[in-house]
Amino acid sequence: MAEKKQPQVATDSIPSFMQRIDWWRKATFGMFIHYGLYSLLGRHEWIMNRERIPLAEYEKLAAKFTAENFDPRSYARLAREAGMKYVIMTTKHHEGFCLFDTALTDYKSVNSAAGRDLIREFADAVRAEGLGLGFYYSMMDWHHPDGARCLHDEAARQRFVEYTHGQVRELMSNYGKVDILWYDVPWPLKPDGWDSLGLNYMVRSLQPHILINNRSLLPEDFGTPEQKVEAMAPYRAWEACLTMNDTWCWNYADHNWKSVKDILGLLVQSARGGGNLLMNIGPKPDGTVPQESVERLQAVGKWLERHGEAIYAMERARTEWNAGGVSTVKGNVMYYHCRNWFGSELTLGGIESKVRRVWLLTTGQEVDFTQTFEPTQQLKMRGLPEESPDEHMAVIAIECEGSPRQRLGAGHVWLDGVLPLEGAGIF
Repeated sequence: MAEKKQPQVATDSIPSFMQRIDWWRKATFGMFIHYGLYSLLGRHEWIMNRERIPLAEYEKLAAKFTAENFDPRSYARLAREAGMKYVIMTTKHHEGFCLFDTALTDYKSVNSAAGRDLIREFADAVRAEGLGLGFYYSMMDWHHPDGARCLHDEAARQRFVEYTHGQVRELMSNYGKVDILWYDVPWPLKPDGWDSLGLNYMVRSLQPHILINNRSLLPEDFGTPEQKVEAMAPYRAWEACLTMNDTWCWNYADHNWKSVKDILGLLVQSARGGGNLLMNIGPKPDGTVPQESVERLQAVGKWLERHGEAIYAMERARTEWNAGGVSTVKGNVMYYHCRNWFGSELTLGGIESKVRRVWLLTTGQEVDFTQTFEPTQQLKMRGLPEESPDEHMAVIAIECEGSPRQRLGAGHVWLDGVLPLEGAGIF
């Protein structure tokens, strides 16, 4: 393979990683949107592949893709109401159908029954709501004739890589400021085959402030554990992406919806590990959002109105799980998230820091407490309500002298004072 000349980027124009990532770390919570031709079939976003639908047959879906109720402003408003700080949407999924007005293929929403550049509308709507804007782009493409043969045919590889780079360039050039580029599935090539380094150089030359995920087979700015919350190595930025039921796109037979409490548990786990949670919605064929998603996200937003300080911009810190929940930490305050409420008294063990004040974040009620260090470390809280003051999850705030530290038991692996989330499966 001939050596490629990398594009020149004025490095002094690119903010440092810490400058670029700061808003994203504080954001904590984002919305993912999967929408495409697969939505019309309502079974799975991989349906073309899994059912081996012939390309000529699948292409006919574009004539039925009206997207008549596609309203990205309503998506962005829902995200804001839910306490989400950024929104990422599929511009092209594995099926190869583009929701943006690309000059490189006719297989796009502009030429479908919708007759619209859906990504243009999406970008404008997200910015209008004051949220961060992200584009998902699948590198794998089942529609492009070179999408598979590129693995064994050098001429095909060059054509397909040129196509991929060209589409990413369009997305980075034609839609204003983009905050996040979220690649997916780099099959079938390796990083050199994709020229991932050159691709991302180009992206940053056009969008100096952008954050790029790790799915172009380079580590880049953040990792992306999928369908699980898994804290990565200390100081590695990460974002867990999960579905609200079992599939990414709208699925008429999938009624396995996560409860509000379950979604909050995932959010707490992500915040506790210093990561973000990207929660997905899958609009129906016409573009409307399933009511099950709307109701759950609105409830999460109401919870965050009272408890947001215990979620946003958290720090990775030494805390442990108890029988009723786990804690997040910011500054000198430890926030105990009570998934299970045990009544008017609560005891937390192993808190090494001296406690100054305890209050019920949910209601503002001051909480009476005593703390001992010998013969054992215990924080005993009394006078709590007999029933949980929140139908989903109440939060108790514990202010300490200095950074809160909690240590219990043996067998945990400690990394620079950080407790990994693996094994702490209360949520």
